[in-house]
Amino acid sequence: MRIGVAATPDVAIPSLDWLKDSEHELVRVITQPDRPYGRGQNLKGSAVSEWAIANAVEMCKPTTIEELNRSLAGLDLLLTIGYGRILAKQSLEIPRFGCINLHFSLLPKYRGAAPVQRAIENGDVASGVSVFQLDEGMDTGPVYVAMPFDIDPTSRSSELLSDLSKIGVLAVSKTISDIEKGIKPTHQNGEPSSAKKLSKEEGEIDWHMPSIAIINKIRAFYPAPSAWTVFRGEPLKISRAVNIDARYELNPGQLLVQDALCLIGTGDGNISLISVIPAGKKEMPALDWSRGARFMCQEQCG
Repeated sequence: MRIGVAATPDVAIPSLDWLKDSEHELVRVITQPDRPYGRGQNLKGSAVSEWAIANAVEMCKPTTIEELNRSLAGLDLLLTIGYGRILAKQSLEIPRFGCINLHFSLLPKYRGAAPVQRAIENGDVASGVSVFQLDEGMDTGPVYVAMPFDIDPTSRSSELLSDLSKIGVLAVSKTISDIEKGIKPTHQNGEPSSAKKLSKEEGEIDWHMPSIAIINKIRAFYPAPSAWTVFRGEPLKISRAVNIDARYELNPGQLLVQDALCLIGTGDGNISLISVIPAGKKEMPALDWSRGARFMCQEQCG
């Protein structure tokens, strides 16, 4: 089968690696145009763009529907993975067998741009992947394959996405086999929910929230846009934290170094900060940060 892949993030790479070495022909990769990146705002290609160059696979970066449609010509099937663009009906009809999408949730739960992040933020203990036939809606098409996956309670979004991208290869492989056999997808069943894109503003931590809700936010928002607070007038990103059994009398947001732990108060107790990203610096152990900061008596974040 002649297959194209429309994708942008690195979670597409396991499926790309599999397709490149499979019995199918990976005809071309379609990805987003280069974007300004970093302080210098130099143009940088997507992770999928870099993969295509490294593997000498034909690549397109369409900016118009017409360019996109030309890139779909001659394909039997298009696989999309986080492409970042909703395809119009005229585009969906170009490949011989249409277009399928690898989505990181068990549809119809968490339709939208951030299914993994919202699942972790909500404290879910299970997730999964779905491969479905693209239609004109937002993740509303019929499903070929759904595979569940248990969420490790310590996993952050980056780690869970990595795990799901690997089992996604199995789901994509089975879906392509089903399409070749003429097996049809089935309508989504269950109560749909949405998973809108994360915003920087949402990432601000309210230390009056319960400990578990704060930890889930930290896990969900890592690595971008990151959960954050304010310390001495500067933003402080929190990249990892854990709940602890020990109870210290701390007000919400109050900091304390005790028993080799960097503690902060919450609405129902306190948590231990494991790693942080101070403004203008790289990620570091929270204890190292606290030694340099030298907290004053009853100093607070937020």
